[in-house]
Amino acid sequence: MCDPLALFTIGSNIIGASKAQSAANRAAEAARKVGEFNAGIIERDIDLLEKSRAIYNANFLVSQGRAADAFEREVQGTARNGFGYAGFDMSQGTPIAVLRENAREFDYEQKVAEFENSLKNMQIDDEIEGLELAAEMSRMEGGMAAASAQAQGAQSMINAITNSATTIYENPGDFGLA
Repeated sequence: MCDPLALFTIGSNIIGASKAQSAANRAAEAARKVGEFNAGIIERDIDLLEKSRAIYNANFLVSQGRAADAFEREVQGTARNGFGYAGFDMSQGTPIAVLRENAREFDYEQKVAEFENSLKNMQIDDEIEGLELAAEMSRMEGGMAAASAQAQGAQSMINAITNSATTIYENPGDFGLA
């Protein structure tokens, strides 16, 4: 004859394990969602960096154009006016040398500004790459937490089945098997 208390104990162990596994599956899904949510926030930051780069580069182009206009109008124009007013021949000699030196200095300043713009873009690229890696890491961490929760649920089920089998094996008479 079957012992009802032993059957109840085995049944409750298996039901409890089933509930634990179900809870672990819900926890796993929540962990995946958290990882994906965090990755989404990080990717939003990437989008903001790309927008700021576009603004920075647009401002750079505008400032380069304004600098060229200002150089021609203010620096070179002032030099020409000064030499012309003083009665110097503008086609040769010192006035031309001064204008060329001014132009070389302006070119140098423009090249420095271009180099600094390139550095800023490289910094933004590095930040974007770092954020992309962080987003991927967030997804991986969510997946890892999900796998861990599912493994705990599976372990709970395996333990319940093992305990039930051990109980039946050790007490076959309680289950009408002796």
